[in-house]
This record gives sequence, structure tokens and C-alpha cells, in this order.
Amino acid sequence: MDPIILISLASVLLVGLVLLVFIDRRPKRPRGIYPTTRDANDPGPTGTGSTAVLDRPETDDAGPAGTAVAEPEAPVAAPVPATDVVEAEAPTAPELETPAPAAGRLARLRARLAKSNSIFGKGLLALLSTDNITDDVWDEVEETLLLADLGTEPTMELVDNLRERVTVEGSRDPQQVKAMLHEELVKMVDPTMDRRLDASRKEGRPAVMMVVGVNGVGKTTTVGKIGRVLVAEDRTVVFGAADTFRAAAAEQLATWGARVGVDTVRSHEDGADPASVAFEAVKTGIEQEADVVIVDTAGRLQNKANLMDELGKIKRVIEKQAAVDEVLLVLDATTGQNGLAQAKVFAEVVNITGIALTKLDGTAKGGIVVAIQRELGVPVKLVGLGEGPDDLAPFNAEGFVEALLD
Repeated sequence: MDPIILISLASVLLVGLVLLVFIDRRPKRPRGIYPTTRDANDPGPTGTGSTAVLDRPETDDAGPAGTAVAEPEAPVAAPVPATDVVEAEAPTAPELETPAPAAGRLARLRARLAKSNSIFGKGLLALLSTDNITDDVWDEVEETLLLADLGTEPTMELVDNLRERVTVEGSRDPQQVKAMLHEELVKMVDPTMDRRLDASRKEGRPAVMMVVGVNGVGKTTTVGKIGRVLVAEDRTVVFGAADTFRAAAAEQLATWGARVGVDTVRSHEDGADPASVAFEAVKTGIEQEADVVIVDTAGRLQNKANLMDELGKIKRVIEKQAAVDEVLLVLDATTGQNGLAQAKVFAEVVNITGIALTKLDGTAKGGIVVAIQRELGVPVKLVGLGEGPDDLAPFNAEGFVEALLD
């Protein structure tokens, strides 16, 4: 046979053998792969025939192909079912604040009021303690009372009563004059008025309190402080954030409530119907068997008839479930006689049962208490003298006058 043909045949056979070896060669199993398909009990993404990589890092210590690599034994954790959700531990709730008791507040506020209104008391006593009280002196007394926002009618009444007593008793002793002035002022503030908040359960339902007033007098803050007063007396409270016109009002009220463990019913939609929020707040109070539900309302401009009408609507909607037991009008004491005009308009829309007088310090003169009570025929029930969370206290006629004349 031709040598060339033999060499060609040998080459073909050699190439064929080489190709056969390469074609028959199977790839090695990568490290970290199950040597067999998964059983149904094997934990894994599918639980069936998967060849997913094990959840462990690869190492360079692999032995020969197809042999297991010896690794240190690790403690075996209990299997966790794939459907279980392990929730993170909830954060610890912040510790609730303990409001100051009402009794301690009154003494502290009296001291602050005495300090801020000392000019009023000292000025009157200095005038009335002179050896010769002439008509000019009485004119100065009258002017001092008017500057203290006492009002024209109450001022004339007080001056007439004092003139008569000083003339009849003929005393110039400062202590006796102070006693006379004290007695006359207490009469004008009227200690016989019932200044208790109607905040107790009745007939199986919570008491319902509405808080009203114009913009900027501090209604939402006052609601939060009233809640603290009631919590200090071990009463359960629910807030209703019916001021849906001011964006931050609901959040502000919820913050006040969270500090002392009071729930706040609110709407998360801007411009929601305030009457519906008030309705839900009362409903929640009934379900929770709360002692009192306090509904914060939007600041109403007294010359806006539609807004005042809506305030009346809120009251009517609440009364579908429970009577409104208390309507507190919040007034800024620094507005003086201007607050009287506001009070008159609110009294025409809702039946005001009490006054919460804020900012009764600094430029506030104190006499506004008498003027407001005379105008509305309702008592000042709460008075605030500062920005602190517990700077709100029940009003006391005797203590108020003593502080003015201290």
C-alpha cells in the first residue's frame, strides 16, 4: 500500500480518537453544588430538584472531583418555615409625662400673676392711701382701672363703692384701704359663679367639650393643656382634631395627646369635613368609655358668616350622638376690650359655658376678667400665664384678686 495513503489513514484515526475522547469528557461539578437533586424536605427556593448554590462561601480547599470537602462542624440552627415572617422588635414606647396637679399650679400661677400685675395693685393702693383723697385722686383711680381693661361700667361701679366706703369709714390706713379694695374687687369678679369644668361621664357616655375662638388665640395649645389638667385628675380623655383648615393643627394636637397617653381622632386629608371628624371623635369616646371628649375647632374670623355657620354645624352633628356639655371660648387677654366683640359673636352661634383666658401676663391688665364675665354672663374657668405645658390652671376669684393687690 502506498505509504502516503497509510500515513493519511493513521492521521484520520488519530484525529478521530482525539475527538472521541473530548466529546465523551463530562464537565466537573462545581464546588458547592448538591451532588444530587434536592429532596422535598431540603430547604431551598423551590424545595424540588433544584441545583442552586449552597449559601456558604467557596474555598480553595476542594479535594478531588466528586469528593466532599471536610469542613469544621457548625451548630445546626432549627429550620425556619419559609412562610414565617420574623418581625423586628417594636421600639420601646416613650415614657409618658406626668402633668402637674392642679392645686400646685394655682399657687405658682398666682405668684407669677402678682409679679406681672404689681403696678396695678400698688398704683391703686398708693392713690387710696393718701391723707387727702380729692376728686383728682378719684379720677386717677378711675383711669388706672380703665387702663387695666376693667371696662367703663365696672370701673364706675367700683369707684362709687370705694368712695362711699372711704367716706363713711374715714380710714386712711393702707391695710384697711387694701381690705376694702380687695372686698370690692372680689365682688366684681364674683366668687359665686360655678367655675368647674363639665368633664365627667353622665348617663353612660363621656362629657363632650368644644373649644372655640378666633385665629391665633392658642386654641389647640389650650386643648392640649386642658387634657393635661384632666389626666392629672385621673380622667380618660379623647381629643378630636376638627381644625382641618390649619395644616399643622392635627399633628400639633396629636403631639400634645401622645405626651400624656391621650388618643387623638384626626383626618389625614387636608380640608376634610370638620363636623365628620368631631362626630368620629365622640363615637370613639363612647366606644372607649372615656370620661371626656375635647373637640378642637378651627379659628373662626368673627366677621365670616359661613365659617361661623360651620361652627354651628359641628355642634349639631355632635349632638346626634351626645349633648355638648361644655363650650369653652378661648380669648387672648392681651387683646383687652377687642376680645369682647369676639365673645359676643361666638355667643350668638353656640351656647358658651365658660372662658379660657390665655396670656394673662405681661401686657395683660387683669381687669378683662371682670369685663368679659359682665358681658357674657359666663365665668372665666381657666387662666394661662405662660408657655409651659402646665401653665394653665382653674381660675379662682379670691386668689386672682390677692395676686393683683400683692
